Amino acid sequence: QVQVVESGGGLVQAGDSLSLSCTASGHTSTFYVMGWFRQAPGKEREFVASITMSGGTRYYGDSMKGRFTISGDNSKNTVYLQMNSLKIEDTAVYHCAAGSTPPGWSPDEYDFWGMGTQVTVVS
Repeated sequence: QVQVVESGGGLVQAGDSLSLSCTASGHTSTFYVMGWFRQAPGKEREFVASITMSGGTRYYGDSMKGRFTISGDNSKNTVYLQMNSLKIEDTAVYHCAAGSTPPGWSPDEYDFWGMGTQVTVVS
């Protein structure tokens, strides 16, 4: 089993930055990609970014390119999501997940999920 725990959410103003982190523990040799998804009330879960744990290849959702950066620390089984120039529409619960099937664009490619951390952006 793999446990996934996110941290770093909060309330910020539009234009601010926020950093999220996610650590996986347990049988971490079973996954090869970690990713972030977000879900706003009444909306479907949306792909934010993913990173392969071996080569560090990164993928981003279209609305995040240029504003969000995903990075990882293999030694700590931790990934980070740096979010800059936040917009009100970025408000959502951000979930981290670990999976065995890169590139990890779809939630179906992930096996283990964290409970999520709330990000609220206000004007």
